[in-house]
Amino acid sequence: MGRRTTVRNVILAVLGALFLVLKPAYHGPLEDLVFSYAGNFAVSFSLYFAARNATSRYRHPRLVAALATLVAVEAFELTNGFGFMANVFDPIDLLANAAGIAFAVLVDTVSSRLLLRV
Repeated sequence: MGRRTTVRNVILAVLGALFLVLKPAYHGPLEDLVFSYAGNFAVSFSLYFAARNATSRYRHPRLVAALATLVAVEAFELTNGFGFMANVFDPIDLLANAAGIAFAVLVDTVSSRLLLRV
């Protein structure tokens, strides 16, 4: 994995975290939906890119990063914050987590192809 890809992954992970931090400031359409599930989406997106840097030497780094992230975020949900963090379980959180990872894989795939052209 090249330096540009590593930097891209860090930037996207930080953007996901920034979205999580700014989520309470959102006031607009579907506000309840954003308040309830955007955090799950953003954390999953961000963690995927963090994992992506860690899995760069695997044969299928996107798959390994996606599965590792999915296991981590779904385990967090199903154990109510691993038993020591505050968490309110909602089954739709599981879907929001998976959607965040799926979007991250899409962004990863598209941006990787664009990076190859530069």
